Amino acid sequence: MNGNRIKEVKARQVLDSKGRPVVETEIYTENGKMGRAGASTGTSVGKNESYVLRDNDKELFGGLSVFKAVKNIEEIIGPALVGMDVTDQQAVDHRMIELDGTRYKTNLGGNAIYSVSCAAARAAAASVGKPLWRYLAEEEPERVFAPAYNMINGGTYGNYTLAFQEFIVIPKNVSTFYEGSRIGVEIFQKMGDIIKKYNNGKPPVMGNYSGYGAPSDDPFVLFDMLMEAASSLGYEDKIIFSMDCAASEIYDEARDAYLYKGTYIDRDEMISLLSRIAHKYPIGFIEDALQEEDFEGFKKARKEIQAVLIGDDFICSSIDRAKKAIDMDAIQGMILKPNQIGTLTEAIETVRFMKQHDLLVVASGRAGGVIDDPNAELAIALGLPIMKTGAPRSGERTIFTNIGLRVEEQLKPGKTMADVLKVPGFERLG
Repeated sequence: MNGNRIKEVKARQVLDSKGRPVVETEIYTENGKMGRAGASTGTSVGKNESYVLRDNDKELFGGLSVFKAVKNIEEIIGPALVGMDVTDQQAVDHRMIELDGTRYKTNLGGNAIYSVSCAAARAAAASVGKPLWRYLAEEEPERVFAPAYNMINGGTYGNYTLAFQEFIVIPKNVSTFYEGSRIGVEIFQKMGDIIKKYNNGKPPVMGNYSGYGAPSDDPFVLFDMLMEAASSLGYEDKIIFSMDCAASEIYDEARDAYLYKGTYIDRDEMISLLSRIAHKYPIGFIEDALQEEDFEGFKKARKEIQAVLIGDDFICSSIDRAKKAIDMDAIQGMILKPNQIGTLTEAIETVRFMKQHDLLVVASGRAGGVIDDPNAELAIALGLPIMKTGAPRSGERTIFTNIGLRVEEQLKPGKTMADVLKVPGFERLG
């Protein structure tokens, strides 16, 4: 008898870190093991992501409930998976893809399918007695990703509206994840003091993504603040910056322009602005520099901006979009958010494709994450050099740092954090 076979699949509605309903699935195996996973959902969501099925009943959780997705798991997906070997992730995921039959998983819900996919992986890891990061790895991991901390958040705060979404600090020239996380946390703490001084004694506010709400709408001012914080701690030679423009969020299709500091700028002006930023500061990657359908624009930006251009909404963890961008020489990497594509199998396939082309893959949590999001463990298993761990506060974000610290204890002593200066395109920042 194969004890790894799926015996039962349960589903329910729970809440994510923003208090929004999400699907949670439990898979039980014949040998008595269980895997549980929720389906994280982003706040900034690309239009090419797998479909989040909600009930749209305004009388129920403001239209955000997911009982249809729960029903699809319990009445369609679950019965189809009972009896399958939970350790055959590809077979489980492809069975769900077959059941749904649509590109964006609109019939059963991408959230339903992703929750089951992750629950299956956790059940499989439990069934064979391994932690998820070790179970998913093809060979024993040697290093933990470098944490990329989101320090300052875009949005409207008081009199300011900052166009760009994230201003990020990544540690370099350190050997361990502990050292890297310490640098990030201490800079974050120092930033609170610097912003307070900049605001004439007014305490900083929390931003939309748990970092600090921007005290200025000028990205140059904000990077200067980050540099001041790092320098005051003696870390100026131990950090690089990165940024997420989330350009689709500020793009006006009718004007074919981007809203920046109260006015609209075109594609060439956006590229010029980002080029100036990358020239002045040690910028590692720039995420979603342009709106998500501007492949030609990304190709142009790729040639003119001295930083590694990566796609989040632009790629959506999709191998098809990655192939198109690579064929056009329009991208140098991508953000990995497995729920964007809908299954772990498809996400891993895209990662392997990107790595075959020596392109950067940066793992990332979601702004509307759940505590059991598998992305940190997946990043370690796949040997990804960087993970966007979010701001170092709020449980759904600090969990990624804590996982890194725990896993590091189980690795062979030595250089246990990935060296970001070995990332193609980052060598210039050494």
